[in-house]
Amino acid sequence: MKNNIIRIALVGQPNVGKSMLINSISNARLKVGNFSGVTVTKEQVFLDYKNFHIQITDLPGAYSLNDYTIEEKVTKDFLDSNEYDIILNVLDSTNLQRNLLLTAQLLTLDKKMIIALNMIDEAQKESIIIDEVQLSKILGKPCIKTSAAKKIGVTKLLDEIIFKFQSEKVPNKRYFSNVIEEEIENISNVLKENNYETDLTYRHIALNLLKEDKTIYKIFHDEPIWIKIQPVLNEAFEHLFIHFGTKNIKDIFNEERFAFAKGAVTETVKEKKSTKKTLTEKFDSVLIHKFFGLPIFLFLMWGLFQLTFEIGNIPMDMIDSFFATIIDKTKEIMGNNQLSSIIADGAIAGVGSVVLFVPNIVILFFGIALLETTGYMSRVAFLLDGFFHKFGLHGKSFIPLVTGFGCSVPAYMAARTLKNERDRLLTLFIIGFMSCGARLPIYVLFIGAFFSGHNAGNILFIIYISGAIFGLFAAKFLKMVVFKSDDEPFVMEMPKYRLPSFRLIWHTVSNQAIMYLKKAGTYILAASLLIWFASNYPKHLEIEESYNKKIELVENDEEKIILQNELAQYNLEHSYLGYVGKYSEPFFQPLGFDWKMTIALETGLAAKEIVVSTLSILYGLGADNNESSNSLIEKIKINIPFASAISFIVFVMIYLPCLAASMVFVREAGNWKYLGYLFIFTTTSAWILSFFVYNITKLLVV
Repeated sequence: MKNNIIRIALVGQPNVGKSMLINSISNARLKVGNFSGVTVTKEQVFLDYKNFHIQITDLPGAYSLNDYTIEEKVTKDFLDSNEYDIILNVLDSTNLQRNLLLTAQLLTLDKKMIIALNMIDEAQKESIIIDEVQLSKILGKPCIKTSAAKKIGVTKLLDEIIFKFQSEKVPNKRYFSNVIEEEIENISNVLKENNYETDLTYRHIALNLLKEDKTIYKIFHDEPIWIKIQPVLNEAFEHLFIHFGTKNIKDIFNEERFAFAKGAVTETVKEKKSTKKTLTEKFDSVLIHKFFGLPIFLFLMWGLFQLTFEIGNIPMDMIDSFFATIIDKTKEIMGNNQLSSIIADGAIAGVGSVVLFVPNIVILFFGIALLETTGYMSRVAFLLDGFFHKFGLHGKSFIPLVTGFGCSVPAYMAARTLKNERDRLLTLFIIGFMSCGARLPIYVLFIGAFFSGHNAGNILFIIYISGAIFGLFAAKFLKMVVFKSDDEPFVMEMPKYRLPSFRLIWHTVSNQAIMYLKKAGTYILAASLLIWFASNYPKHLEIEESYNKKIELVENDEEKIILQNELAQYNLEHSYLGYVGKYSEPFFQPLGFDWKMTIALETGLAAKEIVVSTLSILYGLGADNNESSNSLIEKIKINIPFASAISFIVFVMIYLPCLAASMVFVREAGNWKYLGYLFIFTTTSAWILSFFVYNITKLLVV
């Protein structure tokens, strides 16, 4: 059976319909995972056809085989290092010249390859006629016309895969201009004369040496033959530099690719020019209009934002109530002991905190996938790139940033729409500056304590806007200090508008939800148990016994509650978490915080909602008080100075997001070290800004 396994590497630029082509292959078994070491997802399809077992690995959409984006690097590394039988290169038939730029690079790999001319139905509608027979001759690879949407050519494509697999590999037809071919020949001759043993072809080695490929250079640098190749290579570079008028090798080979693609299209494509505006042009005249484009986009984002967090709250409340019931029932069945507490307050509560966010993620990614499949999301970058560029951000950063006002968890996941690693990391680092919904109870509590009711809305608005402004300037700072580099070129793609593929949308949304539960759930569960342990130990049995005796002797329910709250306050203050709060109090004293405010901030690392209940316990009111509790508001007003309260709000606005968000941040950033950097950056920023705000407020109030 092993000889009947065909391994396919599916390659193509973004928006060419690769995923839809996979879905059009009936009875396919789909497996989704991550490439090792990166957050980029890979999809594998397994199907049986004519006694052959076909394995298709869908590589990330890439414009070229360079290292500009993570997707390009992953695709290039896979094609260079992994074992596969055939490259299936998917092209957009309506934009053939641009797609052939990647094909030109794939041809240099000298592998068995098939070209799928996808979206051929759309090309025909636009009066684009492609001579696939002539194109096959030029490329030296079979070209099959397909339409994933209408399942045109799918069977023919599968038949061609089997035929190609059983056939001998034909010589590569990717030739360059005379000057490059001459130097390839010169280097190949040196290898031939010295009988250099290798699994690669001499042409492949020579070409990659000219392209300054790092992998090939590493192989040859320690080889004895390098002494003979180096002078020939130096002469080759001098020849190329003189001929092309530049010393930039990338520019030289890019020029070759453009010439190859243009020549291939000129010989094989006929297109009837029409003065009549296409449907895409009509839509663009409104959606990316100079004045109306941005308001329309903001309205759509506002609508998506509202759907995500208004409709999402309905199942969230149900999920919250469901887990609250399970927690209560667990304690009721198991009794009031440590085992029931760790299962209910630790494990079940931890799992519940993960499941709680699933409705938001489903709604958010449904909206994003809908905009993406229609072709509108690409217009977003065009509309916002200019403004965000001033702060070192990308236009697509707007999506995760505005989502961050609702919840940082889906916001971090939404940052996947950014293809460049630098842009994505920069955006991930400032999402926390957007005040999530979990911080709202803290703001409401302190606003209620220190500001009049008619000013509350204005103060809340100022808090949210201030966080966003801090975030933009933080991005500018990171761009100048951490991510210092010239801006990379960005391909601003404008694909045609298409009707959404709901099958593809469902596939995207379901995968994101499942991946979230798998990846975040285990980490959050473990960390929740750790927080539970730190806040419940060590035990002070003598103190508890003393308080319990007092509680038994008291008949008044109010006095019992007061004693129970005093015991809870003592236990929290003398827990490991309390010791940390006391130990770290000197660090926060310059900001006007006492140890109680310090502990509240530290418990907020688990979930920002805990800050209010922690303050309630510490001030002897019990954990059942909320941000609208008059007794808690009075306690806050009496015990916390105004300047300290303002400083506290600023710190909450900026410091590290909750545990759930932090775990998702790690997964999206791709390395635990980035969480350390984020902790240092957000804590430092929060401390400095809170310090200035505290001292300025003291001066103004006095």
